[in-house]
Amino acid sequence: MAAPGRPAAPAEGDKGGLRTALAGLTTRGRSFLAAGIAAAICAYVLGQSDLLRVGLLLAVLPLVCAVVLFRTRYRVAGSRRLSPARVPAGAEARVHLRMDNVSRLPTGLLMLQDRVPYVLGPRPRFVLDRVEAGGRREVSYRVRSDLRGRYPLGPLQLRLTDPFGMCELTRSFSTYDTLTVIPRVEALPPVRLTGEAKGYGDGRNRSPALAGEDDVIPRGYRHGDDLRRVHWRSTARYGELMVRREEQPQRARCTVLLDTRGTGFRGAGPDSAFEWAVSGAASALVHMLERGFSVRLLTDTGAYVPGEGSDGFAGASQESADAAGLLMDTLAVIDHSDGAGLSRAYDVLRGGNEGLLVAFLGDLDEEQAAVVAKMRRRSGAAVAFVLDSAVWAQGPGGVPAGPGDVRVQMLREAGWTALTVPPGASLPDLWRQADHARTSAGPAPAAGTTTGGLP
Repeated sequence: MAAPGRPAAPAEGDKGGLRTALAGLTTRGRSFLAAGIAAAICAYVLGQSDLLRVGLLLAVLPLVCAVVLFRTRYRVAGSRRLSPARVPAGAEARVHLRMDNVSRLPTGLLMLQDRVPYVLGPRPRFVLDRVEAGGRREVSYRVRSDLRGRYPLGPLQLRLTDPFGMCELTRSFSTYDTLTVIPRVEALPPVRLTGEAKGYGDGRNRSPALAGEDDVIPRGYRHGDDLRRVHWRSTARYGELMVRREEQPQRARCTVLLDTRGTGFRGAGPDSAFEWAVSGAASALVHMLERGFSVRLLTDTGAYVPGEGSDGFAGASQESADAAGLLMDTLAVIDHSDGAGLSRAYDVLRGGNEGLLVAFLGDLDEEQAAVVAKMRRRSGAAVAFVLDSAVWAQGPGGVPAGPGDVRVQMLREAGWTALTVPPGASLPDLWRQADHARTSAGPAPAAGTTTGGLP
């Protein structure tokens, strides 16, 4: 829950604050004040003392209400809680607001308003009846966005009124919260390309124990460790009980390449080709993490997420949930890049064997298709989903107007399992189709590389 905030206002006794309080007089308060002043003037002219007392009462009442409201406005605390704080595009999140009256006096009528971006819906407003001393009120509202991104919520605004309705003050709390709208994630079927390593789960293989007795890297003894694994030489050297490390399994790797070039995609909005590519990358990343792969998100700029280690993969030491959260937060705000080529991504991939490579690509000219084709030499199995933005702009049933199929054929000849993505296509269906195409074609892996599977 967000930390309770208090209205930002001048300190007690500040003349500017009192001036603000007097400026908050309502129509009723101003009417009472004007009537009181008029009655006092009439009483002075007519010499009527009783009328003067009435006039003073009418004039003093709104002033007293303004002063009391000014002195007690600090005694209201508010907080906000998001449930959940990260939602897929098109899903709803609920925002819970809580107001606590921490003063010894009851409040008057309160109007609560939260400031939200227009894309999340209308600005929520709530009217809260009298809150007793030490009492609380809780309200909630729903927000929804079809566009991914990070949206600030706040500040929370509170309109305070006195019990007589003579004065009202609007103050803002200082706390903000952020709602993260991530791309839609589709569940992918557990298919597998041929050539996948076997023997340790799906798509994983163990690395042999290469370290000898003298090269073993020990660690400190932990409660429950088998005493037969105690490394006595290291124990004598460090002066504490040391044990041999367990043989660590080597997790299969998967790199998801997302093309973000502004020249590769046309159009915008939830149904655009670029948004489909972002959603597809998110689905592939989550699916691979669930299958136990070490994953990495790579863009055409050469940047990759997560950044664990020099190669950027989320290794076994990083929890899958944390890695997925970092990847989703990155994809929530990813946008078009200014680059015109994929050479930077190729520079990252040519460093060594990258395991399985899954690419979501926009429009490719002959030069960029040749760059993508070379990426296959540095990976195991390689799957490409190519989106023709001109066809996507036509909507469902669009007819290809460019050499998109020629580029896809170039990738297939280079060993890629390349598929053209029509508008509104289902990624799970394409995932199965990629497995079927790989099984039917059965391309041989490049020399010196090991194949990876598409689970």
